[in-house]
Amino acid sequence: MTTKTYAEVWDLDVFFKGGSSSPELRAHLETLKTKLESFEKQLSSFSVPQSGSEAEKIVSIIDEIKQVAENLTQAGAVVGCYLAQDTTDSQAKLLQGEIGSIGARFSSSMLIVQQQLSKTADSVWAELMKSKELNEFSFVLNEWRDEAKELLSEKEEDMITALGVDGYHGWGQMYDLLVGEVKVRVTVDGEEKEFSVGQASNLSSHSDPTVRKESFEALENAWTEKEDFFAKTLNHMAGFRLAVYKKRGWDSVLKEPLHTNRMKQETLDAMWGAISANKGPFVKYLKRKAEILGTDQMNWHDLDAPVTASTQKVSFQEGAEFILKHFGKFGPELEAFSRKAFEDEWIEAEDRPNKRPGGFCTGMPLSEQSRIFMTYSGTMSNVATLAHELGHAYHSYALRPVHWMNRRYAMGVAETASTFAEMIVADAAVKEAKSADEKLALLEDKIQRSVAFFMNIHARFLFETRFYEERKNGFVPANRLNELMEEAQREAFGDGLGEVHPHFWASKLHFYITSVPFYNFPYTFGYLFSLSIYAKAIEEGSSFEEKYIALLRDTAIMSVEDLAMKHLGEDITQHAFWEKGIALCVQDVEEFLELTSSKG
Repeated sequence: MTTKTYAEVWDLDVFFKGGSSSPELRAHLETLKTKLESFEKQLSSFSVPQSGSEAEKIVSIIDEIKQVAENLTQAGAVVGCYLAQDTTDSQAKLLQGEIGSIGARFSSSMLIVQQQLSKTADSVWAELMKSKELNEFSFVLNEWRDEAKELLSEKEEDMITALGVDGYHGWGQMYDLLVGEVKVRVTVDGEEKEFSVGQASNLSSHSDPTVRKESFEALENAWTEKEDFFAKTLNHMAGFRLAVYKKRGWDSVLKEPLHTNRMKQETLDAMWGAISANKGPFVKYLKRKAEILGTDQMNWHDLDAPVTASTQKVSFQEGAEFILKHFGKFGPELEAFSRKAFEDEWIEAEDRPNKRPGGFCTGMPLSEQSRIFMTYSGTMSNVATLAHELGHAYHSYALRPVHWMNRRYAMGVAETASTFAEMIVADAAVKEAKSADEKLALLEDKIQRSVAFFMNIHARFLFETRFYEERKNGFVPANRLNELMEEAQREAFGDGLGEVHPHFWASKLHFYITSVPFYNFPYTFGYLFSLSIYAKAIEEGSSFEEKYIALLRDTAIMSVEDLAMKHLGEDITQHAFWEKGIALCVQDVEEFLELTSSKG
C-alpha cells in the first residue's frame, strides 16, 4: 500500500473559504446572530416549570441552546485557528472581538435558563428528571441548577458577563497580542536569526548548549523588557475574577476550577500529596542529567537538553507513520480516525514565523471535525505532542453519537485521552529504539513528561494559588511575581534546580486563558489517571478499545470520582491510587539511572 504524503499545513477552507475575510464566515456569523435572537425571544416566555408535564418545553429550549452553541463554537474555533496560524491577522482579531460579544449575549441567555430551573420546586424537578424526555440529560441539568444557586441575581450576573467582554476577556486577548509581537534573535549554526516565541521555545531541546542558553536568555530578556505589561495584564485578569468571586461569596479561588473539573478538593489534595511525597527519584534524575551535561546543577534552560549525541531528527511524515503504526496496535478505530486526520489535512505543523507558541486541539462541532495546531521541528518530543493532540481529537470523535448536552467534558478528563495517546507512542518509541543511545534519549523523553507533570505543573499550581492570595490584598508587581515563581519552582522541583525561570509567569499562555481558571492541575490529573487506563489497556490488548470508548463517553456525565469507580474500580480520593501511577514513572527513572551509571 502506497502511503500518502501528509501535508504540514491544515485545511481551514473546508469550513469557510477565504480565511478571515471569508464571505461565508460573515454569512455564518449573521445566521448565528439570527439564531441567538430567536433563542432570546423564546426565553422571554420561558417561566419556572410548574409540573412534570413541561418536559417538552425544556427539550425545546435545549434544542435552541444546541443550535446556538454549535454555531458559536464553530465560528470561535475557526477564528482561533486563523489567529494561531498568523498572529498578525488583524481581521481575525476583529472577528475574535465580535464573537466574544455574541458569546457574552449567549451566556446571559444561558443564565436565564439556569436561574429559572433553579427556582423549580424540588418535587417538580424530581418529576422532570424522571421523564423520558429529560432523563438522559439529568446529570447536566442538575449541574446547571446547582450552579445557578451559587450565583448572584440574573441582573448582576448579566452585568458581570457584559463587563467581562472588554474587561476580563479583553485582558486575555491583550496577552495574545503582546506575545505575538515578541521576536528574539538567536545565533544558530553560526548565523543570527529572528525567531517568534514558539520557534525560540523549540530551541530548548537543541543539541548545542550555547544555543539553548542564548535562546533562553533572549526570551528572558524579552519577558523582562515587557514585564510590566504582562504583570498589569495578569493582575487585571485576576482582579476581575476575584471581584466576581467576592460578590458571589466564594472564599476559595479553587471553588470554580474544582467545580469545572467535577472534582472534590480531597481528590486534588490526595494527588498533590502523593506527588510531593515521591519526588526523590525525580530529583536524582535531575542531578544525574546535570552530571551528564557537565554542569554542577540542572539549570532551567537545560531541562529539555538531549542526553546523547545521537538524537535523531524525525520528519513529519515519519512521525505520522510511527503514530499510525502504534495507534493501530491499540485499536482499529483510533488508527483509522488518526489516518483520516492526517489525510484530510486537520493538522497545522509547519515551522514558520508569526505562529503563536504551543499546541492545541479544537473542535468544529457542525462539521464533526477537529483541528490540531503545533510547530513541528523534528524531535520525538514533537511526535509525542502530535499524538497528544490526536488523543484530544479522538475524544471528540468517540462522543459523536452522544447528544451535545452530554459532550461537554471537563479539563482533567480531556487531558486523560490526550495523555493516553501520548503514552502509546512514547512507550513504543523506547521499545523500538535501534541503539542504546537512542533508547536512552527516548526513555528520557518519557521521564521529562513526568517531570513536567509532577514538578513544572506543580510549580504553576503553587504559583497561581499564592499569587491569587496576594492579589486579594492589591496589585502584585512584576518583581514580586518573579519571586513567587522562583519560590514555586524551587519547591516543586525539590531543590533539583540551579538556575530557574523567574519570568515563567509571563511566558506561559495558560495563566492568561480566561475560559479555564487554573489551567494546570488537570494536566497532572489526566497524566496519572491515564496511567491507570493505560495499564488496563496493556493487560487486555486490542479488545480494550471498546471499553475505552465507553469510558470516554461517560466523561461528561459524571464526576471524576464516579468515573474512576465505575470504569477502574478505584477510589481516587486516596493517596494509594495516585501512588500506583507515580510508581510506574519511577520505574522509568530507575532504568535511566541504571543506563547512565557510567556516564555521570
